[in-house]
Amino acid sequence: MNDQKKKRPHALSLLEPEVTRGLVERLRMVGLLKRFPERPVWAAFMFINGFITIAILAAVAMISNTPFIFPSLGPTAFLFFFTPSSPTASPRHTLCGHAIGILCGYGALWATGLAHAPPAMVTGVDGRRLLAAALSLAATGALMILLKAAHPPAGATTLIISLGIVTRPFHLLIIEVAVALLALQAIGINRLAGIDYPLWARRTPRAERSA
Repeated sequence: MNDQKKKRPHALSLLEPEVTRGLVERLRMVGLLKRFPERPVWAAFMFINGFITIAILAAVAMISNTPFIFPSLGPTAFLFFFTPSSPTASPRHTLCGHAIGILCGYGALWATGLAHAPPAMVTGVDGRRLLAAALSLAATGALMILLKAAHPPAGATTLIISLGIVTRPFHLLIIEVAVALLALQAIGINRLAGIDYPLWARRTPRAERSA
């Protein structure tokens, strides 16, 4: 039984981050996998990647006093470093998805007359705020599907705006810039790890396109 366990492929073959395995091999740290259980190794690399990328943006936010850091960056970073081969984690889907979320969130505010209203956490949720939140999320999901730019974290971005947490046009631009900076970090780290990560969008095989 013990021999069979030793020969069995590593247990995280379907769950492990591609980035961490690539970095381990590139940095000649395969010995770690022989000395320690794999799950803690992957968790450690995810911790380091997440800490560095978000800390950089948080530092920029602190220095510039602008919203370079916001909740939906967390799930975006997770997609970048855990499933970088997924189309939803490509720079195109990420940038376009968040841009759609920003436009839909801001458009929902204007459509409901809440563009200059205090955030929902101050005033509470009334009928207009309910409509703005529902409209922004529905429009974001529909447009991402129509434009083939699905990126789930953008659903959080549009709610951040339609709930009044971030509403100034300049700050909305900063949100998209922050997403672009995170995407650039993802390109650098993923390619350092040897991942075939696209600079813009992942190519679709001809067979899939024809289908």
